Amino acid sequence: MTATTIALDPISEVEHQSALRRAVVASTVGTTIEWYDFLIYSTVTGLVFNKIYFPGSDPWIGTLQAFGVYFIGFVARPIGAVIFGHYGDRVGRKATLIITLLMTGISTAAVGLVPGYASIGIWGAVILTVLRLIQGIGVGGEWGGSVLLAMEWAKTNKNRGFLTSWPQFGAPAGLFLANLAVLFFSWYSGDQFLTWGWRIPFLMSIVMVAVGLWIRLGILETPVFQRLIAENKIERAPVIEVLKRQPREVILTATVRMAEQAPGYIFNAFVLTYGTLVVGASRNLLLTGLVAMTGLGFITAPIAGALSDRVGRRNVFMAGCVFVAAFTFVYFAMLDTKEPVLIFVAIALSFIPVMTMYGPEAALIAEAFTPRLRYSGASIGYQLASIIAGGPAPFISTWLFSTYKSAFPIGLYVCVCAAISICSALLLPDQTNKEIAHEVNYGNA
Repeated sequence: MTATTIALDPISEVEHQSALRRAVVASTVGTTIEWYDFLIYSTVTGLVFNKIYFPGSDPWIGTLQAFGVYFIGFVARPIGAVIFGHYGDRVGRKATLIITLLMTGISTAAVGLVPGYASIGIWGAVILTVLRLIQGIGVGGEWGGSVLLAMEWAKTNKNRGFLTSWPQFGAPAGLFLANLAVLFFSWYSGDQFLTWGWRIPFLMSIVMVAVGLWIRLGILETPVFQRLIAENKIERAPVIEVLKRQPREVILTATVRMAEQAPGYIFNAFVLTYGTLVVGASRNLLLTGLVAMTGLGFITAPIAGALSDRVGRRNVFMAGCVFVAAFTFVYFAMLDTKEPVLIFVAIALSFIPVMTMYGPEAALIAEAFTPRLRYSGASIGYQLASIIAGGPAPFISTWLFSTYKSAFPIGLYVCVCAAISICSALLLPDQTNKEIAHEVNYGNA
């Protein structure tokens, strides 16, 4: 039975449930691996790259330089969204996701082989920048396809929030594995962590990519895309079409993510700089807190997604915006006590408000776009947020603290992001449990 047959002919409930499970598993495992690859960079930047690739400068200047390279990955993500959004809407979700997985995984493993400044001078930072660019392009095409792979196998419109929260689960799960790997090799390598210990988690990406590739090769194309092919509704230039037909949704998709992305990267990337240089916390305490943070985070994401099916995407999302704005002030106050227990608790809890937004966010965004333009529109809007929110957040936070010598302006920065997200959510259509012209009639068994 071909994927086209599945899309056009009735299939049994058992066959549908099996295909749905495979799609959700493939989406979740794939995004976990891809986010491991992308986010391990955020963990290592504040601990290693400022010392290995930008030595000899003031610690804050070196950190800003390291976060500059880190930001390149976020600039690349919209480029990846455009490239792979085009192919995702023309060639298919499955084939596109296989390419993004390989691109991200190979470039991540290569980071572990880049010599430091002591060996090849500034060329180490140059190579690192190129690899980060490739990595960002791959990740930029991943999210949209993973969400659609899960959502477009949904048989009804009543559980899209829950189904699409599983690809969202992959982000904190990937960061969990990244932090766990760095924590383990930080302990195992000890004083040699800056020499070779940090490289092993990057090199491990090859093994993870092999697993993800095996899983993704075994899935079927989504029924929605196969029906678009059968009905000759494939757009020749989906990126151009979505910018012409749905520019409002693209813009709102980017701005709605401000409250999720900015604090998210403050909590998982900037905290390593703030914790070591300001609070004086040990590297292992911070990494242990981050492991606990991501564990609580990936539990929260599907819960928030399921809740959005009951009370509405917009309601759950906006509650998360208010939550994160208030929590940020509490977070830095707890860090500033310099008490190890309070530092750990602050870091461990920090992803709960973020995942309250992130869980329902996938459905909120994907539901806003028409099926034939959905991969392009959702991907471009989603990844544009990386330029205005996620990428600049550690850089802005570093600058704010180095300028004002206080974390209070960082809290105000998060409040502004939350206000923008709430306004955007109110303007973005809430399609919770509504028909969005993507359900397929699978028929009866």
